[in-house]
Amino acid sequence: MEIRLDDLQGPEIAAMLQAHLDEMHRHSPAESVHALDLDALRVPEITFWTVWDEGVLLGCGALRELDAKHGEIKSMRTDERHRRRGVATVLLDHIIEEARRRGYARLSLETGTPAAFDAARLLYASRGFTLCPPFGDYREDPYSVCMSLAL
Repeated sequence: MEIRLDDLQGPEIAAMLQAHLDEMHRHSPAESVHALDLDALRVPEITFWTVWDEGVLLGCGALRELDAKHGEIKSMRTDERHRRRGVATVLLDHIIEEARRRGYARLSLETGTPAAFDAARLLYASRGFTLCPPFGDYREDPYSVCMSLAL
């Protein structure tokens, strides 16, 4: 597996992010979906990576700088054909390491509460993320949970 810094220009990533948005809307009401589209990801405070294997896009994820000491994980996604191969784990470890390299004191994320998000919550917990109150623009929501990791 190879992790690449991505410019969000390729058709493969556009398709993956659309599938991500579609899935989020299948499991949560629109007001509870916080996934970003391509344009929202193309801002200076977001760094975006993709994971590839022999020319095949396996997954993606991003790191948003909230402030000089706090980062947020965004757009974590593994293509459904490549799940349970460790793609998300490799990418999550990469993002955590990058957050540490940047000197962040905290790394946070928002994910869903429905059963479809169980694997994601378990992955984050396996790396030390714990439940936390909503941060940034997030609000209490029965379809949403925030997690954080002290770095």
